[in-house]
Amino acid sequence: MKPVPDSRHPWAPAVHALLRAAKVRQVALVPDAGHAALIRLCEADRKMRVVRLTTEEEGVALLAGAWLGGERGVLLMQSSGVGNCINMLSLQAACQLPLVMLVTMRGDHGEFNPAQVPMGRATPQVLAAMGVEVRRAESAAQVVEETSGALRLAYNTYRPVAVLIGQRVVGAKDFRLLTRDASLDHE
Repeated sequence: MKPVPDSRHPWAPAVHALLRAAKVRQVALVPDAGHAALIRLCEADRKMRVVRLTTEEEGVALLAGAWLGGERGVLLMQSSGVGNCINMLSLQAACQLPLVMLVTMRGDHGEFNPAQVPMGRATPQVLAAMGVEVRRAESAAQVVEETSGALRLAYNTYRPVAVLIGQRVVGAKDFRLLTRDASLDHE
């Protein structure tokens, strides 16, 4: 069954096509609404293996193993998970292993949760401090362009690359509205 297109994430089909063209076979992720459309496309793709993680640093190790076993992968996560990866990212630096991370940002445009702001603000600097090449996408077209570049850069130069997908692109979450709407359904 073919996934239904998601108008909130028009970049997802093009990014999925880039992953296929780059021969990405493993997709490691902690489920995230910002990646939902891309996740559905990857899950429906018989040439990709989607691995749901309990924490993001598992994905760094999993994809290092995938590379050593002859397969390419990508890590999908939210900016709040970047802090979980700090120590594990030393593996990529020490061993010169490629890693592509697509990171949906929290704590910026329209954020409602104050706990997301510190890590959202620190994400670019934390990644850069660990030797990760950092790119930022603030539109659907930039997500596709930066992902294309990240795949080439990571796999041709054996280094970690992160594409930070701004909250303007994926949409700011507002759980207060979701909670209110859900309570109306029960009345």
